[in-house]
Amino acid sequence: MSSPPAPQPANAPAPSSTTAPAGSGPSASPAPASTSRPRRPRSTTDPPRRRESAHPPALPAARLQYGHPVAPEPAVPPGASALPPAAALAADTLARVRAEVHRVIIGQDRLIDRLLIGLLCNGHILVEGVPGLAKSLTVSTLARALDLHAVRIQFTPDLLPADLVGTEVFNARDGQFTIRKGPIFANFVLADEINRAPAKVQSALLEAMQERQVTIGGQTFPLDDPFLVITTQNPIEQEGTYPLPEAQLDRFLLKVRVDYPSRAEERQVLELSLAPEPPRVGVVASRQSILDARAAVHEVALDDAIRDYITQLVAATRRPADYRLPDLQPLIAFGASPRASISLALAARAHAFLHGRGYTTPDDVKAVAHEALRHRIITTYEADARELTPDDLIDRLLEGVDVP
Repeated sequence: MSSPPAPQPANAPAPSSTTAPAGSGPSASPAPASTSRPRRPRSTTDPPRRRESAHPPALPAARLQYGHPVAPEPAVPPGASALPPAAALAADTLARVRAEVHRVIIGQDRLIDRLLIGLLCNGHILVEGVPGLAKSLTVSTLARALDLHAVRIQFTPDLLPADLVGTEVFNARDGQFTIRKGPIFANFVLADEINRAPAKVQSALLEAMQERQVTIGGQTFPLDDPFLVITTQNPIEQEGTYPLPEAQLDRFLLKVRVDYPSRAEERQVLELSLAPEPPRVGVVASRQSILDARAAVHEVALDDAIRDYITQLVAATRRPADYRLPDLQPLIAFGASPRASISLALAARAHAFLHGRGYTTPDDVKAVAHEALRHRIITTYEADARELTPDDLIDRLLEGVDVP
């Protein structure tokens, strides 16, 4: 009876079951066995294998707009494309207009872009800022670059509606009344410090803004096209003023706040002011080019997902709790009206057009959300006690509402 085989050490190689090749002698060493499993032949229908990288993908570099970091340019949505040739030509014309205005105006990129958005959307702009920030100069310079007629009206407590829209004047020579049109018959109407005029003058101006016509002595006169009203307000002086009612504020497309320039920009302003000859603005566009650009904006795509995002943002100003923002409910007395949805959609599409894109993204909506909503949200006393402004609430809304 044979004894059992001796146990192999743990580190000893396993015996091979492979037979020796033919023709080899008894002294030939056997070939080592393969311990790996045989590979299955790859089929053409198998999905491609994904190789995992040891390093995470690098984030795109942050971009700056108006001095603040913004999200990187999103990918082109399916079915979207660049602007058509005619629309791209109109966008290039507006880019030349901005460059020409910047020969005189240092900085104020946001104000210039919002004025162009107002022109493209056929809406009006409310500008708020302290004196001395070149608000009136920006409007007049833009009008010269576009070869449009601009007027400036200083609103005072003794101003009458006839001083704005016009009136009937008796002609003693022929004994008849003749119509004398007021300064509102212009392309750009700058109503400086509108809150200093009484309510009847404000109503006369806002009626012309809405109806695009003026009635004098029973006769109706259409206003020029394009027709843009830019009103200014001084936020630091409230004595002797008549604040605009919320119903009238809602008629403005955007409310733009103008801030102080940076130190470098103010130095450039000083250099231009001390120059022996101030720079002059040339005409780089015409009235017809503005009308063509306004028609080209309608070719910018506004996806259904973007439209839903806009309506959700506006609805969240009325019912924040429905959008997982219950802490905002006691801070908002009245939300934005449906006119805010229209203004936000038009302004976002015009913003994409000014940046040379034929499609609208959520970043375009966010870029104009504060200007389109800040004058349409009425805060409560609790928000005022906590020193929360409508801009603070809009920031919370943009963070809470899901982005498509």
